[in-house]
Amino acid sequence: MMSYGQLFLTILPVFAMIALGAWLRGVRMISEAGEDSLLNLAVKVTMPCLIFESVATNPALRAPGNLLLPPLLGFGLTLTSIIVAWHVARALGLTLGHGLRSFALAVGLTNYTYLPLPLLDAMFGPENRAALLMHNVGLEAAIWTGGVLVVTGLSPRAGWRKLVNGPVIALAVSVAANLTGATAHVPAFVMQLVHSLGVCAIPLGLLLTGVSIQPHLDDPRQLVNTRVTLIAWFLRLGVLPWVFLLAARYVPCADDLKRVLVVQAAMPSAGIAVIVARLYGGQPLVAVQILLGTTALALFTIPFWIRFGLSFAGLAP
Repeated sequence: MMSYGQLFLTILPVFAMIALGAWLRGVRMISEAGEDSLLNLAVKVTMPCLIFESVATNPALRAPGNLLLPPLLGFGLTLTSIIVAWHVARALGLTLGHGLRSFALAVGLTNYTYLPLPLLDAMFGPENRAALLMHNVGLEAAIWTGGVLVVTGLSPRAGWRKLVNGPVIALAVSVAANLTGATAHVPAFVMQLVHSLGVCAIPLGLLLTGVSIQPHLDDPRQLVNTRVTLIAWFLRLGVLPWVFLLAARYVPCADDLKRVLVVQAAMPSAGIAVIVARLYGGQPLVAVQILLGTTALALFTIPFWIRFGLSFAGLAP
């Protein structure tokens, strides 16, 4: 099990990139208009390229055991978490117009790349990457379909146009290209272009998270809402881990996927919630409060949940 010092060093570059984004916005190297442009670049160009390269070229997708179950679990567990967060938060007094939609999205989404990838590599080796990537295919689909509808408040019938977005199109095209073998016929220079843009997606996303946070730094008290933070802690780091751990224990699947579910159970909220709230008219401040609050406490809860989860799922050495 990784020590707290090792855990801190693993996630330090993530926070450094977010801090850099906040600084760039603060010194006006990125303006408000520039933020909108970068947001469109991230969602409509770099993120679709990352999805296409990760999925279309991943041979694990063609393995029968990986074709359906990991994406289905990623999709189903994420939507379940968002729904649970919605109903519990509403029961505890959060209301529409005061951040309920953005709260449900931010609490329902776990950090699915920036933290789990290095943690899985360090604990179990790179052979678990395929299971994580396939799980993330379903999770990405949940973000850009159900997650978008939650933030906008639209029904699937009324909001179908918002579901036709870059990431969803990239998912559909990349899965089809992989399963039909069409990826092999994509010219090398096109794949190189896709790769070059795709590697920008994660750094750009982290920078944009910091850029979105910066306007609230003028009044740091905004970053802490006791009610929101306490409910987020209760749900994201107390209740919702059980959604993943019960699946890890009782769903018949390979050990590498069980490890992914255990690590996902331990994760804090994902920074992508800030971007989605910003893009689709939600309340980014609520997502920022949840991101900062759950990540700070997760430094102490991650080792516990991983240790307990591995034992609960029957994976303890």
